[in-house]
Amino acid sequence: MAPSPKSPPLRDRAPESPAGGSAATAALHGTVHLTVNGEARSLTVDNRTTLLDALREHLHLCGTKKGCDHGQCGACTALVDGRRINTCLSLAVMHEGSEVTTIEGLGTPEAMHPMQEAFVRHDGFQCGYCTPGQICSAVGALRELRDGVPSHASADLQAQPLLSPDEMRERMSGNICRCGAYSNIQQAIAEAAEATR
Repeated sequence: MAPSPKSPPLRDRAPESPAGGSAATAALHGTVHLTVNGEARSLTVDNRTTLLDALREHLHLCGTKKGCDHGQCGACTALVDGRRINTCLSLAVMHEGSEVTTIEGLGTPEAMHPMQEAFVRHDGFQCGYCTPGQICSAVGALRELRDGVPSHASADLQAQPLLSPDEMRERMSGNICRCGAYSNIQQAIAEAAEATR
């Protein structure tokens, strides 16, 4: 029979930190400086905190949704330094000094972003849970097109990608709409692309 585990001797335990927790626990926390929706923010977070949880739990910006928490649905998409990312797959401390734009930073009900206006006009949502991620992803996808970034649907990797339905379907494939509003989303993106061209 194996002996039962015992508590480590006092000499083997982690030293206490001045704040009352162990030094090991204190080492797990860090301060990250971000610009979120145009405002400078400093957060002290556990180094294992995702950017998604930092936005939702620490900054109370709940427009960025937690869907699958595995990077498969795109509901948590936000723009970081102009590029769209799944915030559930990225640690907050990885983005020291970054500029983060969430759905709240794209526009307001009084002054909506053209993509937000197009989603409303084309009824590009039903339950609305995926909509913030869809909109942020669409804004990022159009920026990629303007910058000439190819996708798997691009026929010529050296040529400027075209704003085609196939191209946009490929670029938006990481954003799932469980309600199936894809055709309306596609129309909204096409309209916003024309408006921002």
